Amino acid sequence: MTDLAKQVQTRAQALVDRLVAEGDEVGLQVAVVHRGRLVVDAVGGPADPERGLLVTPGTLFFAASAAKSTASAVAHVLVERGELAYDLRVADVWPEFAAHGKGGTTLRHVLMHTAGVPAPPYGTTAEDLCDWDGMCRALAAAEPWWEPGTRFGYHAKTFGFLLGETVRRATGHTLSWWLRTAVTGPLGVQDDVHFGVPPSLLDRVARQVPGAVPLSAPVPGSPADRALPPGIRPDAGFANRRDVLTSDIPSEGTMSARGAASVLGGLLGDRDVTLVSPARLAELARPAFEGPDEVMGMRASWAFGFAPLRPGGTARQGSAFGMLGANGSGAWADIDSGVAVAVLRNRFTPDWTAAGEIDRLVAELFPAPSAEHRPSDRP
Repeated sequence: MTDLAKQVQTRAQALVDRLVAEGDEVGLQVAVVHRGRLVVDAVGGPADPERGLLVTPGTLFFAASAAKSTASAVAHVLVERGELAYDLRVADVWPEFAAHGKGGTTLRHVLMHTAGVPAPPYGTTAEDLCDWDGMCRALAAAEPWWEPGTRFGYHAKTFGFLLGETVRRATGHTLSWWLRTAVTGPLGVQDDVHFGVPPSLLDRVARQVPGAVPLSAPVPGSPADRALPPGIRPDAGFANRRDVLTSDIPSEGTMSARGAASVLGGLLGDRDVTLVSPARLAELARPAFEGPDEVMGMRASWAFGFAPLRPGGTARQGSAFGMLGANGSGAWADIDSGVAVAVLRNRFTPDWTAAGEIDRLVAELFPAPSAEHRPSDRP
């Protein structure tokens, strides 16, 4: 291990220890991949306070929407391999989806959250969410909120079903199959990243603990309320359900920090595995939308399947991409500095303090080149 790697691991572990000791966190897991090498794998606190189990590097955490970065990564890899095309019309492989004028919806619209199907039926329950075929039938029959591609609105729960069923219909394999075959298998982290956890690995899953500040409920009848019906709003109880954990629900997932960071690190370019070309990497990180979010009721920025962010405020346009989850988890990468980072936790509250502090530490230790020293051939 290089002196820099030792310094990064030591300082990250000290930060994790402080956050746990001060009571801001219950269990915490942090991983950093730099240019294909795992340089931080820091842990602290209990994975399951009731059973007295401590977090290890192999502990799996419910990552909420931070897992959307993994789902989008798989889609881009499949386009790279020629299995899919961004302008593939969903209805060409999933004919039922053409109902109510949705025939022009493309894979690009799905990745951009412009497909216009951000809401499942309002009565959807957690049990319904675990029924893949039932959810896909409901979304195929749904009336769009807008003409596909004309507006942006975060598809909190529907994104994974839209993407996953398109992939299944087009290729004959599920998104989870492709995750293992084309991404996590080649990277050597196939047991660390899951949309649905194999029952044999459930003992590795951390138990989510309710936070003092829960997610605020949306205004009844608002677009956000319709897109996140009461029966499937995320909280610790939802995240601990066996059926939720073991079902393929690619809008969320369960993973270790080293697994999540390795996937995004694989997009940046692993030492042994190249998942996408430099040109595609630049395309997926390039800001593609800035404007109103028709669902969440706020101004939004979006890249090509990712949020263009680093939670510590250190992002540079066209370089950073990732996703944050409702329980304070996050996974992100930065092209210029060559880092991929994941921060996973089991205190279920919308607090990204740990993610922000880790990001600022990583930015300090792995700075991006200054503008005048950025490579002219940067992808």
